[in-house]
Amino acid sequence: MNIGIHGKVFSEELRPIIQLVFSVLKEQNARLFVSKVFDNILKGHGAVFGEYKVYEDHLAPEAIDVMLTLGGDGTLLEAVTHIGASEIPILGINTGRLGFLATIAKTDIEKSIGAIFERAYTYDERTVLHLDSDRHLFGEANFALNDFTILKKDSSSMIVVHTFLDGVFLNSYWSDGIIISTPTGSTGYNLSCGGPLVLPQSNNFIITPVSPHSLTLRPMVIADNMEISFQIEDRSKNFLVTLDSRHETVDASVKLCIKKEKFVVKLVKLEDYNIFETMKQKLNWGMDVRN
Repeated sequence: MNIGIHGKVFSEELRPIIQLVFSVLKEQNARLFVSKVFDNILKGHGAVFGEYKVYEDHLAPEAIDVMLTLGGDGTLLEAVTHIGASEIPILGINTGRLGFLATIAKTDIEKSIGAIFERAYTYDERTVLHLDSDRHLFGEANFALNDFTILKKDSSSMIVVHTFLDGVFLNSYWSDGIIISTPTGSTGYNLSCGGPLVLPQSNNFIITPVSPHSLTLRPMVIADNMEISFQIEDRSKNFLVTLDSRHETVDASVKLCIKKEKFVVKLVKLEDYNIFETMKQKLNWGMDVRN
């Protein structure tokens, strides 16, 4: 089996964990493909974990069977741009903190990798956002698993985002910005701005204003087959647009449209995975600090 590996950080504390991942994969006679970014990090720390091939920024769909990420959700989101439309399944090993997407704990590494080689898993298919623009923003990676945002760039002024659904005017958001989130991204920036949690297979997008200048502007859940387009007013003439953790600066003349991407992201779903347990654990539901 061909396995891709991507990571963004290395420390002496993480060395035994990364060593374990490579060792277990070698025991399974896996052929390894490590991202150039992670390879440079490992070599920079003198960390040698056997032989593997190095890939640049993208993986051909025929190159690997499963993608492993070592880190947190940000690492997994970055790996999504490496596999693109190939729909190569991804398994996130959580060496970070929260981890809604990278759900495999350090203590479950051997069991989880073993499940991959035993084919004891299914796919959790997640909807992806697609950005259309007249500026060719973000190159070939004009998609996002979590969210798309329009944000003010200067700290002193707000922006006005005129928003349309399927070409019909919806609202003018006077705010610090706006978030268009997938159900997967509902636990991210959307949640911190007061947006709702939406289950992955709900077939929805979420529109959430960032610090709106009106108490009546509330998050809104819409069908994910709708196209969302925007016209921007900004006193500073420049603002930020983001796809997950990637960002670009544009001016108010840019044309932007969000719709559902043609492909999905396939997360490896192990037999004992339960999304409700994950949400309760990560969000500390049911916990009382007084006890």
